[in-house]
Amino acid sequence: MVTITSSYTVFPSEPTPKIPMWLSESDQIHGWSHAPSIYVYKPNHVNSSNPIERMRSSLSKILVHYYPLAGRLRWIGGGRLEVDCNAKGVQLLEAESTKEMAEYGDFEPTHTIKDLVPKIDIYSTPIEDLPLLVVQLTRFSCSGLCVGVSISHTMVDGLSAIHFINSWAKLARGDILEEKELPFLDRTVFKSFEPLISPRFEHKELTDVPIILGCSDTILERKKETSATLLRLTKEQVNKLKEKANQGRSSMVISSPSQRPYTRFEAIAGHMWRCASKARLGDHHGIANEQKLHQPTVVRFPADIRNRLNPPLPANYFGNAILRTVTPTRFFGDIVSNPLSYSAQSIRGAIETMTEEYLRSQLDFITSQKNVDWLRNSFQTLECMKQTFYGNPNMAIGSWMSLPVYEANFGWGKPIYMGPASLNADGKSYIMPHPDADGSLIIALRLQTLHMEAFTKFFYDDI
Repeated sequence: MVTITSSYTVFPSEPTPKIPMWLSESDQIHGWSHAPSIYVYKPNHVNSSNPIERMRSSLSKILVHYYPLAGRLRWIGGGRLEVDCNAKGVQLLEAESTKEMAEYGDFEPTHTIKDLVPKIDIYSTPIEDLPLLVVQLTRFSCSGLCVGVSISHTMVDGLSAIHFINSWAKLARGDILEEKELPFLDRTVFKSFEPLISPRFEHKELTDVPIILGCSDTILERKKETSATLLRLTKEQVNKLKEKANQGRSSMVISSPSQRPYTRFEAIAGHMWRCASKARLGDHHGIANEQKLHQPTVVRFPADIRNRLNPPLPANYFGNAILRTVTPTRFFGDIVSNPLSYSAQSIRGAIETMTEEYLRSQLDFITSQKNVDWLRNSFQTLECMKQTFYGNPNMAIGSWMSLPVYEANFGWGKPIYMGPASLNADGKSYIMPHPDADGSLIIALRLQTLHMEAFTKFFYDDI
């Protein structure tokens, strides 16, 4: 049981600009709901005697640099939002758990850890009153700590969120931020000042994805029970997957980027897609096996575009700098009957579409919409059943592999675990670094309960 013992509204410690802030098209298509994550820390009695005051003081200081987070979103028409930088502050909660850390197991993103992140009423609270950042510091009965972070996805992508948390932690332990560590806040660098051009490509990543054969909608699939888990890949297993994906390539003459060896992400994502397809083939849905081999499927994932634009975005750009991409449509039968290189190449195909011309076309497409709400990943809306569904027969895979998620030392050591506090739908997953920093990885995954056991078996047996 977790009990909230204190609640604070934290304001910037110095005056900040009171201005409206334009949000980019990449910001607009992300839901204003709060993405929850947790940081778990072992007991450290030397520096954690009064952790809430340490966090409260340093949060007030870091908000001077990240002052848009202390503002509020507001509607400006056409389903679009802007930030009112009004310094209304963020929320910091203090909580106590009757459980020890060990009772939470591996901190899988299930209902068991839901009380470790702030609860935000997004349905009945006007958007103009919603804090963009809410943090909960929970002390376990063993004196370990958990920092639960809920931050508006309209404001940040994963990299920006991590940089904010790490910079805050640096101030909390008494260090000073260097100039290069300060955020770049001007999101108009994303804005095209050229005349709007009609999209030059067919943007399948913004349209509906395949659904189960024989069904006219996704309602039944959405209602099925799902389960979440954490799966570890050792460094040796990661290398085996890369070798498996690249079999036959060692003797190739590399004459184009598409022929280079498959990356960790391409190999692992291809492996996950293959395992999910094999597991889902085991449930007939009233369809003959022969038919189900012809089930279409795709993988959707966000791509960081900071270095894909010309000129590149500043390294310390604060905001969403990700756009969606999607693999070519494949079929269960082809994925499971072909070697891993087949699905890995399909993952690469989605990445290779993300040229600057394609990205500018996607941005122009978003700009051209009279109302962008249909493009928004709005799991918070009451109409969420009408939103694009990336579950069975599809997957949505995010990569945090290169993010510095274990640098958030608030003065009581580095976290022993960092990960998502929830996965909101079937097929949703993240590939994350392991806290041991030994080259191993953690896969956070949610699948229909019916398929989880088979997926896990294939996940390890097929390496």
